[in-house]
Amino acid sequence: IQPYEKIKARGLPDNIASVLNKLVVVKLNGGLGTSMGCKGPKSLIGVRNENTFLDLTVQQIEHLNKTYNTDVPLVLMNSFNTDDDTKKILQKYSHSRVKIYTFNQSRYPRINKETLLPIAKDVSYSGENTECWYPPGHGDIYASFYNSGLLDNLIAEGKEYIFVSNIDNLGATVDLYILNHLMNPPNGKRCEFVMEVTNKTRADVKGGTLTQYENKLRLVEIAQVPKAHVDEFKSVSKFKIFNTNNLWIALSAIKRLQEKNAIDMEIIVNPKTLDGGLNVIQLETAVGAAIKSFENSLGINVPRSRFLPVKTTSDLLLVMSNLYSLNAGSLTMSEKREFPTVPLVKLGSSFTKVQDYLRRFESIPDMLELDHLTVSGDVTFGKNVSLKGTVIIIANHGDRIDIPAGALLENKIVSGNLRILDH
Repeated sequence: IQPYEKIKARGLPDNIASVLNKLVVVKLNGGLGTSMGCKGPKSLIGVRNENTFLDLTVQQIEHLNKTYNTDVPLVLMNSFNTDDDTKKILQKYSHSRVKIYTFNQSRYPRINKETLLPIAKDVSYSGENTECWYPPGHGDIYASFYNSGLLDNLIAEGKEYIFVSNIDNLGATVDLYILNHLMNPPNGKRCEFVMEVTNKTRADVKGGTLTQYENKLRLVEIAQVPKAHVDEFKSVSKFKIFNTNNLWIALSAIKRLQEKNAIDMEIIVNPKTLDGGLNVIQLETAVGAAIKSFENSLGINVPRSRFLPVKTTSDLLLVMSNLYSLNAGSLTMSEKREFPTVPLVKLGSSFTKVQDYLRRFESIPDMLELDHLTVSGDVTFGKNVSLKGTVIIIANHGDRIDIPAGALLENKIVSGNLRILDH
C-alpha cells in the first residue's frame, strides 16, 4: 500500500491531456434513496445549492474537459430500479461537454430463505413480481459492462482505464496524480487495479479492508468475518485502513479476465425481510473483491477528503454546511476550519427522511467549529444558528425544542422542553 504523498510527489507530466483522454469515469448508480426516505434514484437527491449527486458529477467532469480540452466520458451503471428515472433526467445534460453512457446491471431472483427457491413465479418484472428481483451488488459491473458492448466500444476509442466510484461519494473526483501513476508507472510495469484506501476512524468500523494472501491483495468485507472475530476486524489499531470504493481498473484487463471467466469474487449473503414479512436471501458481490484476479494490484492510502459519502441525513447536514465550499462540482473543506477532521453528527429518527430533515432546519447552522452534534426527538432549528464544540440536544418524548434564530450553542446540553415564541 503506497502513501498518496509519494505518488503526488512525482508531479504531473506536460501532456496531462493525452493521459486524461485515456480515462473513463464510471459511477455506480444502482441505488435508491429509500434509506433517506426518498423515492427514485439516490443520485437525484439534492445535496448542495439545489444540485443533485448527478449534477455535481457532470459539473466535475465538464470542468475537467474544459480545463484540459479533453474528452473524458461519464458512464453510469444503473439498475432496473434506477434506469428509467435516470434516463429521463439525462436529457438536461444534452448540451454539457460530457458524453454520458449508461448500461444496466443484472437482475437476480431473490431466494426464499426456507425453501432456497426463487420467489418469482416467472421472469416478468411487474405488478407483484417487482419484489422478487434485486440488483446483485456492484461486483456485477465486470460482466454487465462487458455484456453491454460498451466496454469494447470504449477500448476501440482508445480508452485504457476506468475510475469507478459510488455516486454518493462526493470526495471521489478524478485525481490526476493517481492517473499519471497508472499511465506512467515508475518501474515501467502498469498496475491493472488500484484501490484507494484511507485511514479508519471510529466512524468507519464497517468498511472492508485490504489483506495480502498468497502474494495477492484481497478485500475482506465485514460480512465475510466470522462472528467471533468481528470486534477484532473493527479494531482501528489492527486494521488501520478501509476501502473507499474508489477504484482504477485497466479496461484491457477486464476484457481479458471476463473472456476467460477468471474474475473470482467472494459471494456475500445478504439476508432481507420483505414488506410482507417474507425472509429472503440476496447473493451479492463487491466490485473491489475482484482485486485478487488482476495483475500487479496496488492500494493507495489517500487523504480522508477522497471519502465523503452521503448515506444518511447526518452526512447530508455536513455537506450542506459551511464546512465545505463548492467549486466546479467539487466540495473542499473550508480553509476556515482549524482542523481537517469532520465533526461527528448524529441526528435522531425525526430527521431520517430528507423532507423531515429539511423542514427542521430553517437554514443550515454554522458548523465551522463543531466537534460533535447529537440531536434526538422533536427539535427544530431557526435561521443562523451557530454550533461549536460538543452540542447535545434531546427533546423528551412529547416535548419539543425550538432552537431560536441566531442562537449560539457552544459545549451545551439542551434537554426537556424549549419553545421560544416571537412576538
